[in-house]
Amino acid sequence: MATGRTHRPATRSRGIPEATVARLPLYLRALTALSERSVPTVSSEELAAAAGVNSAKLRKDFSYLGSYGTRGVGYDVEYLVYQISRELGLTQDWPVAIVGIGNLGAALANYGGFASRGFRVAALIDADPAMTGTPVAGIAVQHTDDLDRIISDNGVSIGVITTPPGAAQQVCERLVAAGVTSILNFAPTVLSVPDGVDVRKVDLSIELQILAFHEQRKAGEEAAAGGDVDQDAPPLRAAANSSRKGPDGDMPAVMPA
Repeated sequence: MATGRTHRPATRSRGIPEATVARLPLYLRALTALSERSVPTVSSEELAAAAGVNSAKLRKDFSYLGSYGTRGVGYDVEYLVYQISRELGLTQDWPVAIVGIGNLGAALANYGGFASRGFRVAALIDADPAMTGTPVAGIAVQHTDDLDRIISDNGVSIGVITTPPGAAQQVCERLVAAGVTSILNFAPTVLSVPDGVDVRKVDLSIELQILAFHEQRKAGEEAAAGGDVDQDAPPLRAAANSSRKGPDGDMPAVMPA
């Protein structure tokens, strides 16, 4: 089986837009669920609904793969699973190294879904000497002093950073220097990388803040619908349209952010 160090996905060379690439895992997840239920074919409308996109966008995305389906029949589920898996590089073996084996790093190491999707956790690395040799998910943790050798010995091209934010950039630089060309960053900080290195950021706190925004908005809408509104407060529209004098003339009372 090929390894990630010597084979790269062909999506960029084939000119598939990044937005389409980002949706391919959604289609694959929906198709895998259909395959597990032994569903032989699926229409673009059904698959689009399962993936959370509109059917026109799905058909456009699949046209980049050279897959157009059959009128009146739809798409062959098993063939699409293979086609998308191949395009994403999931028919290859991708050794992954996780750096930072705290609670999150250990949880990722124990996640069983990686192997079934073509990703093999090949190495666990941590800066704490007390962690060295400790088995996590059946893999002995190794020290960051040996990072270069670990990356080379395991042919790792994908690194996962789960360190505290203050250590993330240094770890990133060491991974890149060792030959890692793709990084999944869970540390709540922005990483600086050279051209040719891809970074995907997963910030759980940001996602929770976005959900909090939507919850607050829904609560406000429910309060307004129920008539629970401060009658003494000026209407928002009126406040937004009111003005006051500034050094350069009239200024809106509520300035845009």
